[in-house]
Amino acid sequence: MNVFASLGICEEIVRSVTELGFTEPTPVQIQVIPQVIQEGTDMVVLAQTGTGKTAAFGIPLLQASNAGLHKPQALVLCPTRELCLQVARDLTNFARFLPEIKTVPVYGGAPIDVQIKAIARGAQIIIATPGRLNDLIRRRAVDLSQLHTVVLDEADEMLQMGFQEELNAILNATPATKTTMLFSATMPRDVAQIAARYMRTPKEITVGRRNGGAATVRHLYFMVQARDRYKALCRIADNTPSLYAIIFCRTRQETQDVASWLHRDGFRADALHGDLSQAQRDQVMKKFRNRDLEILVATDVAARGLDVTDLTHVINYNLPDSVANYTHRSGRTGRAGKEGVSIALIHMRETHHIRAIEKQLQIRFEKAMVPTGNEVCRKRLLHTIDTVLDSGPDHGALTPFLPEIAERLADLDREELIARFVSLAGGAILAKYRNAPDLNVSVDHKTQPAKTGARPERNSGPRRFTRFFLNVGTKDGIHAKRLIGQLNEATGLPHIQFGKIELTAHTCMLEADSQSSHRIEHAFRLIMVNGRKVLAETQGERVDTGFRGKNPGRPGRGQVRKPASPARKSASPGYKGRKPAPTDRNRRQKP
Repeated sequence: MNVFASLGICEEIVRSVTELGFTEPTPVQIQVIPQVIQEGTDMVVLAQTGTGKTAAFGIPLLQASNAGLHKPQALVLCPTRELCLQVARDLTNFARFLPEIKTVPVYGGAPIDVQIKAIARGAQIIIATPGRLNDLIRRRAVDLSQLHTVVLDEADEMLQMGFQEELNAILNATPATKTTMLFSATMPRDVAQIAARYMRTPKEITVGRRNGGAATVRHLYFMVQARDRYKALCRIADNTPSLYAIIFCRTRQETQDVASWLHRDGFRADALHGDLSQAQRDQVMKKFRNRDLEILVATDVAARGLDVTDLTHVINYNLPDSVANYTHRSGRTGRAGKEGVSIALIHMRETHHIRAIEKQLQIRFEKAMVPTGNEVCRKRLLHTIDTVLDSGPDHGALTPFLPEIAERLADLDREELIARFVSLAGGAILAKYRNAPDLNVSVDHKTQPAKTGARPERNSGPRRFTRFFLNVGTKDGIHAKRLIGQLNEATGLPHIQFGKIELTAHTCMLEADSQSSHRIEHAFRLIMVNGRKVLAETQGERVDTGFRGKNPGRPGRGQVRKPASPARKSASPGYKGRKPAPTDRNRRQKP
């Protein structure tokens, strides 16, 4: 008996799966498919991306669909357009021998009237993004009254993208008798709340470690100065001839910059970010899937839901703000049982982020060394030689020219011929890394920079601080460490001295060394937070002599301080007014 047939799958789907080249079910499929087919209970499945989750829920949905009922019977919610289309393609392939079962993807960025007509023609399964499905519900263009199953795919990503309200509205519009299946790579509090609110005593299935990383992924970190981050990236890419990778950056502008620099330096790279139209996104992804690109540079939001097989590496140009995002990033490689590598480029102030990821995901990072220029050249030259050895010559086409070629090369001995050939083939890489410096940084290095934000040493002389007022705050996810880290990277100055940082919900005041003010002001033009530009206004300076008394929060000697106005004083909660001058009336009388 076929292994898939033993799971209770019907003959038509088994035939489709077999023709697609699948021979054995994955662990998540073995645990999920029989229970859904036989019991139909609510279920929470925790498993990494690339473990076969689509087939785990897609096959039971197809088998339970009634071809005679031309209304939606199953709904799959996905966080992104790319994942929505991928799930729809997979379900269509699984239903190759079930021609009467129709699946319709609905997502933003495509004409809604075309999607409405496709649903009206009859669709048993709808795969949708939350925003577009809510729009269809408001237009009364979709009837969800016959649903028997709802699947939340990549639920943690949907909640991170801010779809909480949309999910609530959709789930409230579905029948109370439905079965709900929630698939997620991690189990944060928001996902647990969805399960508690909309599911009836769900059964939890965990494949691998709960909230853990994929076992097939190797985790490395390279420690470099912030200003050397791009140089290190180039060396790693040059030292990996078969590289097929996604590089994750924090902002759209940084994504575009890194992709442009890589393209300038001879790599086949392009950017994927939120400013691209759907047609541009599709074009970039088509080139990447066809291997016309070797590197895709993306933001977290743009890369969510991407399903690209055989990625060799994921490179964190910046570490993400949350551990859950690292799980999703690293899960793009090492899929379907294959091995992958997740790389983090960090500077010394980020080692605690590595430790936090290790502790929460129960993984182990290996410290790796950025290859030297000689090591890169050796690797590339030997790769070129291996390529020559693996390629068989076309003797038929070369035969007429061989005598003349042999005559031209007759005066060269073997060593000279090899040297000239290698110089011609690897001249560019040799020139690129001639006299290349060592980029590695050791934690124990004597020139370790001072901690960010540290106060100047006593008696170091007065220091001037410029104040910057920003249009972002804690509501935008801004905190002091993130702001300082982005400024250090954007300016390329790892030794900037910072003064006070005051955060409110929507604004921020930051003091920085006036000697770096022009670089910092320019850096703010490059930084974007949640898709919008950071606006920075400067206002005056203060002078700090470096003196600190018992209260380090008070200004030091020599600091310029604007006196408070009387009105402002009287408004202060601790102001009780000045004692009146003694008069004859209130002067204490001597006995």
